[in-house]
Amino acid sequence: MGTSTNQDYLLSSVKNALRLLRSFSMDEPEKKVTDLAASLGLGKSTVSRLLATLASEGFVIKDPETQKYRLGLSILNLNTIVTSTLEINRESQPVLQQLVNEIGETTHIAVLEEMDVVYLNRVECKHPVQILSHVGRRNPLHCTSSGKTILAYQEEEMIERFIEKGLHKYTSNTIVDPVDFRSTLKTVQEQGYAISTEELREGVASIAAPIRDYTGKVIYAVSVVGPVHRMDPYEPSIINKVKRAANEISERLGYWKH
Repeated sequence: MGTSTNQDYLLSSVKNALRLLRSFSMDEPEKKVTDLAASLGLGKSTVSRLLATLASEGFVIKDPETQKYRLGLSILNLNTIVTSTLEINRESQPVLQQLVNEIGETTHIAVLEEMDVVYLNRVECKHPVQILSHVGRRNPLHCTSSGKTILAYQEEEMIERFIEKGLHKYTSNTIVDPVDFRSTLKTVQEQGYAISTEELREGVASIAAPIRDYTGKVIYAVSVVGPVHRMDPYEPSIINKVKRAANEISERLGYWKH
């Protein structure tokens, strides 16, 4: 085997190992070899070799009874390093805690990754509810307040690419009409915040505002999420507190509004 061919093989193996690790989620924390092979489009023997290598380094663990694999503690160690060194987490932590104290609901920091919104930081309230927003969770852009907030400030070309993929309907409140969705994004830009009421999950509402980096570009969003019976996202005082928090975090990241 030539040098270039061998390098290609090694790079392909690394890529497949990373794809394998990313295939685990909160919805599917454990998987069998056959499940992984089918979802990744790889042979069972290839997946078995990758899992054996990852297991030797503590990145996956095999349950001897179920024969299923799950992520190992080495992943947790890396996650701790990443989250502790992220500037956005350091700067947003006290602001998120203050929001929780003021509003009484769970707060988050989210970022755009590919065509999803990913949660980087979270401070829970005293009485949290089951919501789809844990740290590391990927959620769709069009039916979350964080997603709509960040997307509204992106280039028109990216917005159109996202819409062309299709707006999946999660609840009866999900915006699936492209015209309505474009109008919603324009409103978000005009008012400086986004609201999602039972668009991703019934019984859950959220409000988010944009966070800018030192160049003025919207990179993140801060959001408050709670049950509809406990939190009214249209309440002016809540909207003002979320927008104020977004401005404070933006300033902490170096943004200065002239």
